[in-house]
Amino acid sequence: MECTEPHLTHRSSFCQENGKVPNLPVPSTLQEMVSHTATEHAHRNAVCFHTFQEAPVYYTYSKMMRLAEELALFLKSHCRHTETCKIGLYCNPGINLPSYIIGILQVPAAYFPVDPSNSSDVSIKLLEKSNVEYMLVHKDMVENFKLQFPGFVELDSSSIQHINVNLFEVKRNKKAIVRGLHRHQNDTPEEKHKENVMYKEHMDMREKHCLAYILHTSGTTGAPKIVSVPHKCIVPNIYHLRSIFAISPDDLLFLASPLTFDPSVIELFLALSSGACLLVVPNPIKMMPHKLCDILFHQHRVTVLQATPTFLRRFGSRSIRSSVLSKGTSLRVLALGGEPFPSVSVLRSWREPGNRTRLINLYGITEVSSWATYYEITEQMISHQTGEESCVPLGFPLQGTIVEVQNEKGYKIDEGEGQVLLGGRERICFLDNEFILPYGTMRKTGDWVTLKDGEMYFLGRKDNQIKRHGKRLNIEYVQQSAESLAHVEVCTALWFQEKQLVMFVIPNGPLEKKFLWKELQSHLLSYAVPDDLVLVETLPLTKHGKMDTSKLNDMYCEYINERKSICTVLGAEDLWNRLQRLWKTILGLPEDCPAVPEDSVFLLSGGDSLKAIQFHQEVDILVGRPVTGLVEVILNNSFLDIYKHISKSVQLSEEHRNTDISQSTADNLRKIKERDSRIKHLGKRKDQAIMELEGNRNLFISLSRGSRLLGNVLLYSDTMAQQHKLFTGLSQELLNIFEIHCMNSDSKKKKK
Repeated sequence: MECTEPHLTHRSSFCQENGKVPNLPVPSTLQEMVSHTATEHAHRNAVCFHTFQEAPVYYTYSKMMRLAEELALFLKSHCRHTETCKIGLYCNPGINLPSYIIGILQVPAAYFPVDPSNSSDVSIKLLEKSNVEYMLVHKDMVENFKLQFPGFVELDSSSIQHINVNLFEVKRNKKAIVRGLHRHQNDTPEEKHKENVMYKEHMDMREKHCLAYILHTSGTTGAPKIVSVPHKCIVPNIYHLRSIFAISPDDLLFLASPLTFDPSVIELFLALSSGACLLVVPNPIKMMPHKLCDILFHQHRVTVLQATPTFLRRFGSRSIRSSVLSKGTSLRVLALGGEPFPSVSVLRSWREPGNRTRLINLYGITEVSSWATYYEITEQMISHQTGEESCVPLGFPLQGTIVEVQNEKGYKIDEGEGQVLLGGRERICFLDNEFILPYGTMRKTGDWVTLKDGEMYFLGRKDNQIKRHGKRLNIEYVQQSAESLAHVEVCTALWFQEKQLVMFVIPNGPLEKKFLWKELQSHLLSYAVPDDLVLVETLPLTKHGKMDTSKLNDMYCEYINERKSICTVLGAEDLWNRLQRLWKTILGLPEDCPAVPEDSVFLLSGGDSLKAIQFHQEVDILVGRPVTGLVEVILNNSFLDIYKHISKSVQLSEEHRNTDISQSTADNLRKIKERDSRIKHLGKRKDQAIMELEGNRNLFISLSRGSRLLGNVLLYSDTMAQQHKLFTGLSQELLNIFEIHCMNSDSKKKKK
């Protein structure tokens, strides 16, 4: 599938009809797009920066471009190799941000945004890989930058102090500079000839003014990759989306994405190439959903929003319905991308009756920046309710983009499941050390789709396809099914340690876990029901607004540890009662139903093999250790047999643990006695011996406490009984001497 000219495919004709871009005159660079617009709309507001307490600050197109041109002149006079120059940008969002980016592009150079919140080690590695030679640093962050990056030297930036930035140059030894230049500027005739023979038609990033910007992938699917994006790749993307969204000078767009996430390029240049206004807010405000919602939809009345679904969900379903997608909302276009698109039932629950906001599904990868396909959800899809909700297709290729689907054997397919490949003649980005690529290069995405009736539906990443209970399962399916439930505000699924499917849920109001279990069991296939549910108040996000999987893993580890500390079995009766409750919960029985009879069989009581595995996992957490062979007992024996098996396993574990304690205690006592004997043999004075004994006072106290504690719990084995006897029969003579000494010592202190 490709979208270039109307005659190529039926999808291309759709692009022409709906996107209205059959033959647009496309400027060759991002800065040219903005320059043309700024000339026409010089006195319109280009940027609005909303601070915490002060009134919003505005720049017109005229002022924004004047500052950009001043910065560009300064950079030209200080930077070498301007034809292939790469300049880093170290700043937070502010009123001057568009001027910084346009100024760098006008050098012309490529800009490389650096996240100030990243660790210096991570940022230094990325800078070395990208071969950045200069860094533009906001004046308020100069000291912090010097501490993080001692390898840069500050240049005289007095002439641009009014723009609030300083310029730094990287300090590199001569060998490193030569090595870097040779890697990226191989210009000998022999090498050029070899490259031309290898690729008759190619794109070379070493050509003059080729690159627009440099980013890095998030690293969620592997090591972060440097992605160098040419103007030829991104400019058609912006023009086609501008046409699809019907952007006009009357629009207000929000810069929702961080600069390190390539959708930020779309947000910036959709606005600034159309005469529209770009709304920018400080990063802390983005972390305050209620305040941000008020700023966007009540104070400024944003008309176009592009964001990840997770970013939108942070507002909460009530705010989405009452503000974002309300009947009287200012929002014309809501474009969601970067993550699986919400199901139609979720969209329906978010939308207030009478809302007319256009909802668009965007799909793409950073390695082919930025978006590749789009699909607009029709009013009929939202209003038409069926028993089985349909998924939203990925849609149609954007201009110049080719989309292919290959099966596991690498063959192109038109029906069935396969992996998406993206590219196009000039839709090319350079990864890491690549500097020359043939036109039409295609990139594997790692995303799997199913092709059905000419539509492409997202299944999930290849690494999100898990094998569970003998079936292949996509985690996105579990998440979307759960999210469609009325009692679920937001949720996400985690394949924990490749053996447990865990669902994290932010409930929509008060919610009991057992009720949610029943709902999931009725809406999901049996092999897709999660192993565990965790109710939370918030979910962790990455800086790009996506779900943070590594933090979810940490959260679940803490959750398990907390449950283990709470669920320590103290006695036979307590174990019996807990197993009764667990049995009822797993089988979906009401808590007030009669006690489980001893002869009850799990499979005959409504259980199955999947529930048996879940029961086993809960028992492991309950007793704080693995219970081997339990699944077989659950499936074949009675409730009483299950209880006995668990009790026996716990006793054996306790015996082993207490034997270790007994040995340790005996060793300590033996050492004390040996020391006492040695002291007497050497003829030391009695008071000196007692002074050494007093050093073991804490040991005696803990041992005596241990004997009292053991007297208050049930003895599960002979070993524990022996332990109790050992504690209570400790060298009474030695203990008596020690206690007498303590009393004498205390009485002497009182007299003094």
